[in-house]
Amino acid sequence: MEDKKIAIITGASSGLGAEYARLLDKEGLAEIWLIARRKDRLETLTRTLETKCRCLVMDLTDEEALNTLETEVAAAKMTVAYLVNAAGFGCIGLSRECSREKLQQMVKLNDMAALAITEICIPYMEKGSIILQIASCSAFQPIPNLAVYAASKAFLLSYSRALSVELQDTGIQVTAVCPFWIKDTEFVDKAKETDKHEVYRDMPGATNAKHVAETSLRAAKAGTVVCTPDPVSTVHRIVASILPHWMLARICK
Repeated sequence: MEDKKIAIITGASSGLGAEYARLLDKEGLAEIWLIARRKDRLETLTRTLETKCRCLVMDLTDEEALNTLETEVAAAKMTVAYLVNAAGFGCIGLSRECSREKLQQMVKLNDMAALAITEICIPYMEKGSIILQIASCSAFQPIPNLAVYAASKAFLLSYSRALSVELQDTGIQVTAVCPFWIKDTEFVDKAKETDKHEVYRDMPGATNAKHVAETSLRAAKAGTVVCTPDPVSTVHRIVASILPHWMLARICK
């Protein structure tokens, strides 16, 4: 591989993904690869960045898109210094009230795509490379009305913890980012499958995307495997390690 380093960011068109792009713009990289479905949003973002950007307009639930990305990464012959798996969405409401298609797409994007992209990128990483998996503090327990979303994030958390051990001798850092609600993302608007979504719109203690991005990147550089970047998610993690999950699920109902 050439001595050039790139960052690959999924879900880069808005929210956390866009914030990571702005943050990594300061890292002196050769390129930042921005992946999302909305071409206009990606192009708008690139105009605000100084680093050379490559916009990849892709639906990551499509296997052909993943094959294309794998080909592009191999052909680039550059080191993947940062991988940020920020693509994802949720469905707020009882599982039986959410469409089966939407629930399956959620698992494909939140888990299967993140898994595939991580495995695609690892061969092109080196000591000091960082993988940021955007999970959630919902990963720490089962949550009614976010049942499948919380389960998908629990997968990412468990995968990240195990992968960090597998890659320990390579010097590649894996960090699962587990924030509480982030108020300046499109999550709630996209997740409103039922009337339950209004409960979550103005959640007390919600943080912002810039803070989560800055805190988690700093934590990853310090070698943290599980990052809870705000007070509520930190308390959530502690409580979830003490109380039985059946009790936590009933409290959250």
